Amino acid sequence: MRRLTCVLLPLVLAAVVYDRAAAEWKVWTVTETRRVLREDVAEDSVDVRLAAARGEWESFQVLMRSDQPAQGINVVPGDLAGLDGAEIAASTARLHRQHQFHLTIPTCRNDAFRPGWYPDALIPFNHPTTRQPLSGGRFDAVPFDLPANETHGFWVDVFVPTEAKPGEYRGTYQVTAADGGAIEIPVALKVWDFALPRVSTLQTALGSPADRMRSYYSQRAKDGKETEPDDWAAVDEQCAEMLSRHRINATPPPGSLAPVAQTDGTFRIPDEQIHAFREFVDRHHVNAFCVPHPRSAVKDPIEQRERLHAWLKSWDRAAEQLDRPDVVFYTYLKDEPNEEEAYHYVQKWGRAIREAKSVVKVMVVEQTWTQNEAWGDLYGAIDIWCPLFPLFKAESAAKRQALGETIWTYTALCQRDKTPWWHTDFPLLNYRVPTWIAWRYRMRGLLYWGGMSYWRDVDDPWTEPGTLDRRDRNPKLMYNGEGSLVYPARAVGYDGIAPSLRVKALRDAIEDYEYLAILERLGQTDEAEKLVVPLAGSWFEWETDPGAYEKARERLAEIITTNQ
Repeated sequence: MRRLTCVLLPLVLAAVVYDRAAAEWKVWTVTETRRVLREDVAEDSVDVRLAAARGEWESFQVLMRSDQPAQGINVVPGDLAGLDGAEIAASTARLHRQHQFHLTIPTCRNDAFRPGWYPDALIPFNHPTTRQPLSGGRFDAVPFDLPANETHGFWVDVFVPTEAKPGEYRGTYQVTAADGGAIEIPVALKVWDFALPRVSTLQTALGSPADRMRSYYSQRAKDGKETEPDDWAAVDEQCAEMLSRHRINATPPPGSLAPVAQTDGTFRIPDEQIHAFREFVDRHHVNAFCVPHPRSAVKDPIEQRERLHAWLKSWDRAAEQLDRPDVVFYTYLKDEPNEEEAYHYVQKWGRAIREAKSVVKVMVVEQTWTQNEAWGDLYGAIDIWCPLFPLFKAESAAKRQALGETIWTYTALCQRDKTPWWHTDFPLLNYRVPTWIAWRYRMRGLLYWGGMSYWRDVDDPWTEPGTLDRRDRNPKLMYNGEGSLVYPARAVGYDGIAPSLRVKALRDAIEDYEYLAILERLGQTDEAEKLVVPLAGSWFEWETDPGAYEKARERLAEIITTNQ
């Protein structure tokens, strides 16, 4: 979410208190990247001031609190009008009600934890693909009955079309109640004179929610708790659409690209698969694809060197036919090789694959420095290094980058203090900060385990926040929201996934990275670094004020518009 006080429009502020039988009903808005808990008191700001590039999403929260119950609450979007008839239609906005979780047990190492009701899951007003109103689910977005003395909120996404004229737009949203009461929210949006590219620069590997959902529903069906979705193809497409709308790489259904062994010893990916994959890439703006591990076709990369090379060549041909140079092909060779045997595995397979000089890159979730000198090193075996946030060492990484190798980064669990860990009870800003730190050190990818839909440890992800509970091993090993950035949407009226506040913050982070990438392409890296370095010092030292990132982002936009 973005709060830019630089947009100076002559707004008429609406009254934030509605006198309903002497009740105090307060409505306010938040545009910074932060959560507002049920226990939090009302604030005073009601006007919304946003700024965005073309092709970008901007968000704000509408919060409310009353000393008496209020029935039938709804939020009604309005058109945003610019000069000379320019308009951003209300129909392009996407609205959600924030669903709250009662957190009483902190995530491991969260010393600042306070018990309370934390918003995270988002209940859509409309079906994400058909755009038809939703109703009849276990949770409906609207109408909403506001309990007395509780703070609840809505999330509003505003999209700036790629053809939107630059300039200032304004309009009004309304919060209405069943008794006829209404509060107006003035909204001002500044559209900057540049556009974000359709395909993101930052590569993401957050897994496939649909794939993990298959095992989730299969197990629940066996347990007699739920039936599986009737139409998995529709689920696959809805998951892909939601991810791509948030600038996260979508994953095609399993088996979409599969090399087939030929009688002459070569491999070939069928043309029809490549054609379907091209359509998927274009529709969902994919920039990275994880190919299967070569062991699906080769048992020993040394003894079967020619077969390995033949298998890799099928991917080289597919990439050439695909003709989408933005797409990086990589194989996820090994996850956290933390023992000698695993090191030797990476050395053997990674060097054999790289010898083929294939389009398929070797990605290993590991830091760039050698863990144990007695095991040997992994140099020459890896194209894409992916260290955990706190295991990144700038000097070591820079040496690999100088050799043409790539650095990604990832997060999992919570292993050291003062790192922007991804859990429901940590600040929402933790999901935005990592891309600023990543760009500073020219990290080009962001990885997260679990496919975003790890629900196995709970019976109901909509009421149980402890999605990764390891307290059977250690009383402190609770991880609220771990591996679960989305929610099973059946509870809100459709099969698929519903988003979260954390996904929204992550989308903003990826858009922030795009601003920095644009400046890098414009030759303005030094100017960008002047703004980034004071905020994103390292994975242990970074600015915790959400407003500081908004001010920096505003300045980044000014530099872009001046130098493009």
